[in-house]
Amino acid sequence: MAILSKEEARSLMEKVISLSRADECVVNLNSTEGGNIRYARNSVSTSGAEENSTLIVSSSFGKKSGTSTINEFDEASLEKVVRRSEELAKLAPENPEFMGAMEPQQYLESKSYFKSTDDISPDQRANFAASSINPAAAKNITAAGFMEDKAGFSAMMNSRGLFAYNQFSDVDFTVTMRTEDGTGSGWVRRDFNDVKKLDTGEASQIAIEKAMRSRNPKAIEPGKYTVILEPAAASDLISNMMSSMGARNADEGRSFLSKKGGGTKLGEKLVDERVKIYSDPQHPEAPFATWSGDGVPLKKTSWIENGVVKNMYYDRYWASKQGREALPAPARFVMEGGNASLEEMIKNTKRGVLVTRLWYIRAVDPQTLLYTGLTRDGTFYIENGKIMYPVKNFRFNESPIIMLNNLEALGKPQRVEGNLVPPMKIRDFTFTSLSDAV
Repeated sequence: MAILSKEEARSLMEKVISLSRADECVVNLNSTEGGNIRYARNSVSTSGAEENSTLIVSSSFGKKSGTSTINEFDEASLEKVVRRSEELAKLAPENPEFMGAMEPQQYLESKSYFKSTDDISPDQRANFAASSINPAAAKNITAAGFMEDKAGFSAMMNSRGLFAYNQFSDVDFTVTMRTEDGTGSGWVRRDFNDVKKLDTGEASQIAIEKAMRSRNPKAIEPGKYTVILEPAAASDLISNMMSSMGARNADEGRSFLSKKGGGTKLGEKLVDERVKIYSDPQHPEAPFATWSGDGVPLKKTSWIENGVVKNMYYDRYWASKQGREALPAPARFVMEGGNASLEEMIKNTKRGVLVTRLWYIRAVDPQTLLYTGLTRDGTFYIENGKIMYPVKNFRFNESPIIMLNNLEALGKPQRVEGNLVPPMKIRDFTFTSLSDAV
């Protein structure tokens, strides 16, 4: 199935709804098409294209629901998927947290689709790969990268008249550069809705330079250091914090937003007052769908403002139970930054560590948001305002809440995995041990 227009999707879904015999029927229609190219050892290893469409039908009788999925769209298949969902609904137990289908909603206009990304050809993917491989090979660096693009639409309709539609496009590029002796490594990631913003040559040059500078790292003692986290490193911990802002977990005492003895920290100052995090489905650099998976409209929302917790996520069930308005988790977020450049942060650091990225992050304690993980692909020791030498990687134990209370400086936000995150300078970041991993 190609990308259907809004009216084409509406027509198909109305046909499905008309077949329903259930008390309520909800239909979701999704379709994506795209391609990818992968390379390793400076040679392309795979190149592919993918197209996938899915029709999901959920039928409900009272509080009993069943869901069936299909990727065929002829008349007989549409009838079959509706009947199957109804059969399953009749067999299912009642859901005590069942929420009925929503009335029609008003949605903001989506900004997440770019035809330039939808039109990427195999030749263009090859050129993007060549722009990464050629400069690496010229410096005896080994490149391993992956670029993936996709475009599509998602639509939702229910038997009460709600209809939502969104088109989207995304391109994602990552590359790891390794030196011939295997002791140096650099990495970079770029992702956009509009492929016109992607420059794999510029990004790869950064990873090449990291790899060359990180050869033969020295071991330094673990402990508490001032760190400069590049956006990719900071993004992982901030993303984990954002995905833990659900109201139900906080109300039930299972979250970092829970207060001892009951209640939540909503409205309390939790981190440095310079921290401001919001989501905006129409943000020009980080747009996303203007409605959630269950049809709730999404709009610009402040989550942390001047260090104060302004909102928590409420699904429809928990919102109705607590007498609140449903507020879904956003697909992407924006953390505002400051004016400091990475170079200025380094220049103003007497003794510290520059971290390119973190990986293999695992939760240790959900109530303090303590995480552990490793640095990777370019870790450097800073002394008296200069990068002195590469250092071996560390294991860290750190909470983004503690981290954002030890904030010294923020730089200009950059897009990482759909979010906008600034580089940050943090004091007393805890490295617990060394790692021999490159």
